[in-house]
Amino acid sequence: MSAGRCPLRRLRPRPDQRPGSPFAFVFHLAPGKPPVEVLLTIMAVIGCASVLQTAGGLNVMMRVAEKILRRHPQYITVLAPITTWTLTVMCGTGHVVYTMFPIIYDIAIKEGVRPERPMAVASIASQIGICASPVSVAVVSMVAIMSKSTVPISIVQLLSISIPATFCGVIVAALWSLKRGKDLDKDPVFQAKIQDPAQKNYIYGESTTLLDKEFPKEAYWSAWIFFSAIAAVVLLGAFPELRPVFGAVGKAKALSMNIAIQIMMLSAGAIILMVCCKGKIQEITNGTVFKAGMVAVISIFGVAWMADTFFEAHFELLKGALAGVVATKPWTYAIVLFVVSKFVNSQAAAIAAMAPLGVSLGVDPLMMLAFIPASYGYFILPTYASDLACIGFDRSALPASANSSSITASSFPV
Repeated sequence: MSAGRCPLRRLRPRPDQRPGSPFAFVFHLAPGKPPVEVLLTIMAVIGCASVLQTAGGLNVMMRVAEKILRRHPQYITVLAPITTWTLTVMCGTGHVVYTMFPIIYDIAIKEGVRPERPMAVASIASQIGICASPVSVAVVSMVAIMSKSTVPISIVQLLSISIPATFCGVIVAALWSLKRGKDLDKDPVFQAKIQDPAQKNYIYGESTTLLDKEFPKEAYWSAWIFFSAIAAVVLLGAFPELRPVFGAVGKAKALSMNIAIQIMMLSAGAIILMVCCKGKIQEITNGTVFKAGMVAVISIFGVAWMADTFFEAHFELLKGALAGVVATKPWTYAIVLFVVSKFVNSQAAAIAAMAPLGVSLGVDPLMMLAFIPASYGYFILPTYASDLACIGFDRSALPASANSSSITASSFPV
């Protein structure tokens, strides 16, 4: 570099860059490309899951989970996180855990188990399961982004890594939690609290359960329709020859997985809506799945578009500075992904922001696939909605109750 030249001059926009994005008005950076295809796929998945919740299908799944937990209450610290992880894998959203928290608390406190042990790890498990769900926003985003890499990754390949990796992480975290804190009968703070009849009544309270609830047959139908759609998505990903082929001879291409997922999810949602949601259509947009899903869509839209704008404008500079690092130390990609996920509080938003950069910089696609659990880094501080809800549902009010931040990143293999 010649003397007197500022290195920041390399950050100046190219002549063809024009205003048109948040960065454009101040820094004059040309707007990047919003991930429209990814967003459409996410909206299809959210729409189907929202209709499923309205039809009562989620409650059916959670009642089955509660039966398992109440049948083996002595193993609540291990079974609770496995249950919430499984529910997330099946439903594609970690927000199903809210209904499970009071059930887990009730089983734990009645069994004499310190509630924070199963509740904290159950909260963690419900979120890490997002990386292992074929219909989660994060997985759908990752498959769409990796389809443009030098080694396209199918949804089956991704799940073959993320399912065992996240499940093993959940088991390790659960085993670590077995002896977390003092046993209730040996905790002087807890014993002092329950000497007060009012406090004891508040702590033990009334049982919370779904077992005494009666669900209409349509709720069961909706669950099976949803599972059928998930099975179809997995089969189409595992066997590309099942997908129709379009185009002229010699240029024909199979239907993309993004479109296949959209078709399956929208079709399943439409069937559930017509068959199982009679008179409940107005309730769909009031459900937690729909609200949380729309927040995720807006987050991904903004974060991913902003990231693409910035990285595209300065790609040559970033490539020169980072290409060598990620080539020799690919694990640095996982660290950046982990940190970014904490800032955006979303696995999908972190993947949408960082995975395209990883592909552009030449990070090994298989290495990126192995690091997908690193997209869940927002457990390091208990600021996420499910963690705060976990704290609120623990009526035993023990010190550091349900503080999921004490389950460290080392609990999860990446």
